[in-house]
Amino acid sequence: MAIDPDDEILQDFLVEAGEILEQLNEQLVDLEQSPDDLDLLNAIFRGFHTVKGGAGFLGLDNLVEVCHKSEDIFNLMRNGERSIEPELMDAILQVLDVVNAQFDELRGGQEPSPAPPDLLATLARYAVPEGEAPVADEAAAPESAAAGMEASGCGDEAADEGDITDAEFEALLDAMPESGAGAGEGAAAEPGTEAGAGSDEITDEEFEALLDQLHGKGQFKPEAVKPGDASSGASEGAGKESGSDEITDEEFEALLDQLHGKGQFKPEVVKPADTGKAAETQQPASKPEPEPKAKPESKPESKPESKPKPESKPEPKPKPAAKKPDAAAGKGAPAHKAPAETTVRVDTRRLDDIMNLVGELVLVRNRLATLRASMHDEQISKAIGNLDLVTSDLQDAVMKTRMQPIKKVFGRFPRVVRDLSRSLNKEVRLELRGEDTDLDKNLVEALADPLVHLVRNAVDHGIEPPDEREKAGKPREGHVILAAAQEGDHILLTIQDDGKGMDPEVLRQKAVEKGLMDEEAARRLSDKDAYNLIFMPGFSTKTEISDVSGRGVGMDVVKTSIAQLNGTVEIDSELGKGSVISIKVPLTLAIMPTLMIIVGDQRFAVPLTSVNEIFDLDLSRTNTVDDQEVIVVREKALPLFYLRHWLVRGADPNERVEQGHVVVATVGNQQVGLVVDGLVGQEEVVIKPLGAGLRGLPGFSGATITGDGGIALILDLPSLIKAHA
Repeated sequence: MAIDPDDEILQDFLVEAGEILEQLNEQLVDLEQSPDDLDLLNAIFRGFHTVKGGAGFLGLDNLVEVCHKSEDIFNLMRNGERSIEPELMDAILQVLDVVNAQFDELRGGQEPSPAPPDLLATLARYAVPEGEAPVADEAAAPESAAAGMEASGCGDEAADEGDITDAEFEALLDAMPESGAGAGEGAAAEPGTEAGAGSDEITDEEFEALLDQLHGKGQFKPEAVKPGDASSGASEGAGKESGSDEITDEEFEALLDQLHGKGQFKPEVVKPADTGKAAETQQPASKPEPEPKAKPESKPESKPESKPKPESKPEPKPKPAAKKPDAAAGKGAPAHKAPAETTVRVDTRRLDDIMNLVGELVLVRNRLATLRASMHDEQISKAIGNLDLVTSDLQDAVMKTRMQPIKKVFGRFPRVVRDLSRSLNKEVRLELRGEDTDLDKNLVEALADPLVHLVRNAVDHGIEPPDEREKAGKPREGHVILAAAQEGDHILLTIQDDGKGMDPEVLRQKAVEKGLMDEEAARRLSDKDAYNLIFMPGFSTKTEISDVSGRGVGMDVVKTSIAQLNGTVEIDSELGKGSVISIKVPLTLAIMPTLMIIVGDQRFAVPLTSVNEIFDLDLSRTNTVDDQEVIVVREKALPLFYLRHWLVRGADPNERVEQGHVVVATVGNQQVGLVVDGLVGQEEVVIKPLGAGLRGLPGFSGATITGDGGIALILDLPSLIKAHA
């Protein structure tokens, strides 16, 4: 069945339930580490319950089925009837994968597919208390009153509160045996009563017997109740005939004692019925709320001769005085006043439009700031200065609306580490730090895949098996730290493990074996450069290919992805101690701080995140090594490239430039020197996409409008060097 993906109610459900599923992914892994955390159990139960309720409202039966079975299992857990074990958590995490797949189908406008039958069978096996056999058909008719109460939908809240509905009351009557003598038959109605004549009404004795069956007491004997004396209202009930429909205050009090077992009822406040109504319809005047009914504990022994009419049912169903916190969720509005909404959902396309408008405003500000230098009007200069301040504040405010906590990415890694460590038979503990660090939503989405590769690499390559760690004097459990922190206008991400670390000599040998470089070049590599070899395409130190790694792909993709975000990756390792991988990316990609340079007669923008230092060109510090000109900076040789040879049409590649500036930039994992003709200064630019004719051209990531109204191309240094060097 096709579903309208643009339906407003469906979209609200997808957004709300999607957030719940993200939380469940992290909560389930936490629960395995803290199985006694009742608050966490209740939160997970409420999560599945809320998703199930929304899916039921929309008629998504396949989604309801798998959520309902999961909800039943967690209901048993929080009641202490089932313990948490790894195999059970495997099944629940598989449920989460199935539900996410069903949500993807919903977003595509398709009816969710049913869950795999083997998964449903596994859930059914766990959906009963430990030690009991699974119920073959949960919807089967009950064979006893107790079974009828459970199967008729009392639920966990109703069972706890002792509350039954009218439908459950009818089901109880239907479940009572058709024949058989019991305690209730001994109190049969007298022939003179309406009930004895085959009426639909029931007598006091039949109602009393029914209450006895409901509460499992069976101890109330009307004939044993002594009529009240003069001090307790004997004038109202002492002369009551045996066939009368009325009961005395003492009898009513005794009945309440049987129901509640408290004996706190005050007979003096009861007003006897003056119209001859049946006792079951009479309520005490001062009772603030009717008594709750308890869950039946025994099988009924007798059946009334006839089914009661609806109007002759016992007192109205009591309302529980208080709801459990976990039962209240998803069951209606809370009693207290809801707090005012402080957030609002906004389509990200609107935020992008606002960001584009702010970008245009930034360009106008830059243009006015350039014109101010040629004007000598103090009032205009002051107005431009005020506009500059307001524009900067507006730019910061709009950028904050696009910011998201990196927890949105970090939340998936407890599950990744948990599943991977189980498949590799390792013991790994993941620690998350700096989850509240904010960065641009586009970066949050772009960082997800690279971080998955790095975390999997730390667990697979870095952390040793438990026995090997014990022999090395380490704890059996490995430790992986995923951290985020803001440093100025950058975000620093680190993935640290306490594993075996990397051996630079092994990395050099692998590079030679794979033909990536000769022995002489490998020998000249420093340890830090040797660590960076893992980012080369096709490089892998694994001797066996598995589902996790060993094919030589992954880390080079990470390097490329980070470079596309104008970020850098660095590795530091110590053999036997562990490794640290550091990623530095800008806060946002929409507005970028750049260094404006001049090559020939054209301006270009270099991302400031890549620039390390600038100095004047001194040819006396240059040498040629392997046909590559290098410049020595602090006793380290950097390759030197002349941008004029690449960016100026008709430039002679053999022309020797004697004057200029050297911009030392980080490209990938190494530093290079770029010779430029002139420097303009630092400027914040708004990235504009290239036109169709230039799109895909290596070396350029976009364009921008300069302060004087000109056009400047933004250089993509990694692809530029790859294309020309």
